[in-house]
Formats: sequence, structure tokens, C-alpha cells
Amino acid sequence: MPSFRWSAITSSGEVLHGVSEAADRTAVVDRLQRQGQIVLRAEPAGGRRPLSDIFRIEFGARRGLDRATLAEVTRELAIMLAAGQDLDRSLRFVVENAGNERARAVIGKVRDKVRDGSSLAAALSADPYSFSRLYVGLVRAGEAGGTLPATLDRLAALLERERSLKASLRAALIYPVVLVIAAIGSIVLLLDYVLPQFTPIFEQAGAQLPASTRVLMAVGQVVGAGLPWLMIAVAIAILLAKRALAAPQLRLKADRVLLRLPLAGPLLQETLAARLTRTLGTLLQNGIPLIAALAIVKEALGNAAARDAVEAASLEAKAGRGLARPLAASGVFPARTIQLLQLGEEAAQLAAMSLKAAEIHDEKAHLMVQRIVALLVPVITIAMGLAVAGIVGSLLTAMLSLNDLAV
Repeated sequence: MPSFRWSAITSSGEVLHGVSEAADRTAVVDRLQRQGQIVLRAEPAGGRRPLSDIFRIEFGARRGLDRATLAEVTRELAIMLAAGQDLDRSLRFVVENAGNERARAVIGKVRDKVRDGSSLAAALSADPYSFSRLYVGLVRAGEAGGTLPATLDRLAALLERERSLKASLRAALIYPVVLVIAAIGSIVLLLDYVLPQFTPIFEQAGAQLPASTRVLMAVGQVVGAGLPWLMIAVAIAILLAKRALAAPQLRLKADRVLLRLPLAGPLLQETLAARLTRTLGTLLQNGIPLIAALAIVKEALGNAAARDAVEAASLEAKAGRGLARPLAASGVFPARTIQLLQLGEEAAQLAAMSLKAAEIHDEKAHLMVQRIVALLVPVITIAMGLAVAGIVGSLLTAMLSLNDLAV
């Protein structure tokens, strides 16, 4: 009989790991569910990872659904179930109306597993590249409580808000990035192509280039010869940094440094606070106990310092000392987050206040991005103008020196 390695969260919030023998993966999940545990992972034990999986992890490629497609699929499935359709027909509708081949293939496999007798959560957990632990945990809670349509509706809203926040951040940063690329391209063109055109002219005139022009030309030669090697060195440095950050202690230190950066730090705190409160509120709304919810929340944060803060707060909350104060002691999340969570605890409305806090942090993050972009654009423009003006000034100096020679 095959063995399966699993991880699950108990009702007290403790994360358990183990290996069990069963006929298939579904049997392991069902057995853990009957024990009142929320299954995070269940996969065949032993064996080596395929070479393709190793390369997928190293280079960050994904074979699952992207956030936009996942949100769309979840919303459609919630609508069909809320309309009274059974799960098989709802999944068939999603497959038939999926916007791309990958979505049809992924949801088609989920439907096949459900038709074979698997629960929806167990079918989803078979594809961790598409469906996160948070996603599977919420679906499992919805199935257990008989509120799957409402749960999927809340999950779709969660995904859409996360996608909206990320999309707004990326869209706001497009213009500054384009400016930086244009500035670098213009400077490299002037240094590597325009300036060298003056060398033959001065050699024919038997004159020497001005000192500023010679310096710029030397810089241009270095840039022209070293740019390919510089790009290779940057790529290698990125790969080495990713490998180094896989070590928990280094990752923790790096994430703490990010939170202390002048402009990026406060923005990162706001986005982490939005993710924490939105995920926590959604989990609590679906009937998941606080300690178990916190165990899932910390996996969704993506920042080691924030995960440590939530884990420490979970231990304090388990001891009956509340959630807000331990989070405040970590210094990771904004004071506004702590105050709203404390208010929710005192009023016994932690789920509602968490979701309200998420909306506030979303808006705050949007405003901060707009201010950062408003600051970066003129700074980049002025810096680019000064650099180009310096190079053009050097060219003019060289041309004027030729006129002096002619006189």
C-alpha cells in the first residue's frame, strides 16, 4: 500500500506532519478530515523529484493558473452553485467557458476527480501550483459547513482584491521604469556611438580632444565592451541571491531590511497588513477558528518577518492573551492595523473589522504608490536631463575647440 506525506492544522492551530499508508490520496485526506483537521498537503512519500520540477523551482516557472484566471474561474463556479446547479454541472460550465487551454485542462482534471468520488477540496489540492493552501483550506471549510457557494464568492472577492492591488502597483511603476530604460538607452547611445565619431575628426586636425570628452569616451568604451559581461554578472548575481535567500535566517534578515527601507518599507508594511487582514477576515467569516486561521494566514504573507510575527501572535492568542498586542510588539505592521484588530477583538467582530482594515490598507497603499511615483518621475527626469546635458556639453566643448584651431 502506498505511503503519503501530509501536513494538517488541528482545531487548536497546531501544524502536524506525518506519513500515512492508504489506498490513495483521497483516503488520507478523508481520514484527516474526520479527525477534525484542516489538510494543507498530502502527496506521495519518497521518490526523487523529477528533473523538470527542480528546474521549475530554480527558475520560478509556473505551470498552474495565474491569479486573474483563478479569480474568474472561482467567480463563475460560485455563481453556478448559488444558482442551484450541482457541482459536476458547475465545473462543466467552467470548463466549457474557460478562456484558455491551461484553465480548461486544470479544471477538467478537477472535474474528473470529483466525478470519481473525490471532494472538491481534495481534487483542488492535487494541483498546488494552481490552488494554494489558503484556497484549498477555505473550500474544505465551505464543504464541511455546507456553505460552499458563499465561500467561493468570498474567495473570488479575496482573489480579485489581491489582483487589483498588485495590478495597480505594477501599473503605477510602469512609467518610472520606462523613463529609467529610456535614460539608460540614451546615455549608452551617446557614449558608445555619438562620441566616438569625433575621434577621427580630431586626429585629422592634429588636435587633442578636451579632457571632459576624453573621460566620457573612456567611459563609453568601458560601457560598450563591458555591457554584455555586466548583464551576465547581474543575472548570475540574481540567481545566487535567490539561492542564498532560500536559507531561512538570511531570508528573515533580508525581509526585515526591506521593511526598514525609506520609501519601500512603509509601502510593503501596508500591503502586508492588507494581505493579513483580508485573509484573516475571510477565513474567520467561513467559520475557521482563529488559531487555525492564523496558521494559514502566515503561509500567505510571503515575508519571513511577517510570518514570524504572526506565528508569535498565534502562540500568545492560544494562551488567551489576544492577537493585537503580540502583533504590535513585532513592529512589522502599521499601528492602524493593531488598533482595528484590537477594536474587533473587544467588540467580538474580528472578522468584520479585519475586512474593514483590509479596505483601509488597500486605499493607503494606492495613495502611497501615487506619491512615490509623483516623486520618482521628476527625480528621474532631472537626473536624465543632467546626464544628457553633460554629454552634449562635452560635445559642444569639443566642437568649439575645433573652431579655435581653425582660427
